[in-house]
Amino acid sequence: MLKKIQICLCFFFVSGILYEISLLSGCFFSYMPMPKHFLTPEQVLSLGKSIIFLETTERLEPPPLVSCSVESAARTYQDRPIVLFMKGLTNDTALDLNSSYAAFSLLSSMKNVFIFPLQMETVFQETPLLQWYNQVIPELEKNWVHVSSDASRLALIWKYGGIYMDTDVISIRPIPEESFLAAQKSQFSSNGIFGFPAHHKFIWDCMENFVLKYNGNIWGNQGPFLMTRMLKTICNLTDFNGTEDHSCQNISFLNPQRFYPIPYPAWGRYYEVWDKSPNFSHSYALHLWNFMNHNRKAVIAGSNTLAEELYKAYCPTTYEDLIQNAELENFTFYEDTDMV
Repeated sequence: MLKKIQICLCFFFVSGILYEISLLSGCFFSYMPMPKHFLTPEQVLSLGKSIIFLETTERLEPPPLVSCSVESAARTYQDRPIVLFMKGLTNDTALDLNSSYAAFSLLSSMKNVFIFPLQMETVFQETPLLQWYNQVIPELEKNWVHVSSDASRLALIWKYGGIYMDTDVISIRPIPEESFLAAQKSQFSSNGIFGFPAHHKFIWDCMENFVLKYNGNIWGNQGPFLMTRMLKTICNLTDFNGTEDHSCQNISFLNPQRFYPIPYPAWGRYYEVWDKSPNFSHSYALHLWNFMNHNRKAVIAGSNTLAEELYKAYCPTTYEDLIQNAELENFTFYEDTDMV
């Protein structure tokens, strides 16, 4: 009997070592000791290499642009977990590969995509944001969807590290930086995409300033304006010349060409037909400025717009399943207006 127990213990010990080796070697998805739907957010995020997306509305069906953003990240970062947190999900929500939500099924079928409930009180534990969250009254906040997203992304990146992306960002090639902010323009930082290792002081300082300078009535005060004012406290920001990046205190401040080659006043160009499509050779990802899309412009099969070309190249499954099929079914699409 003792020998059997020793054999069992040895088996579990070896299995544990193999599991750890698989994580360290980047083989997380080729060797998983259990189905991915049994993994917890902490188990997935603890690797520190996740690409994190947030959905802070209650809806459960990701629109095509959200699906494209997540799919493009999954294809670009095949050795990293892609995590979509959805506020509308609960631990009791019964959604799987056979879900009636087409985009949910599409994303769930991708081996490195994980979809979890967004539980803010849990996310804010052991951060400066918890006291703020316990005191704020969401029903009285006119920008709550945005503000709660601004807070959640800070807490998740501080706790676990990785890269945060808005759900209107289409990935086109891997970002080589570990600690970085994205310049929207010279001397102004976005918070739509950024990356840091876990427990980075800059993110902790941002959370403290979030609470200290909180004003939910000013759009962006806890978002891009927060990132910009905190960066200015440690860096002497100057204008960009050409396509070079800036660096300060081991934080890379990436050129606007990396994510914003089409600036927000020209956001509509993504939905126009170009004589010659740009190759975006200086970009890692493209922010489609969906917050500006008040006219609900969408990708339509056969329109030959720049956005359609991007869908075909970087999220082909979304394009085929949600765009082409919907055209055949005469389905009306709408896009996400929650993220900047």
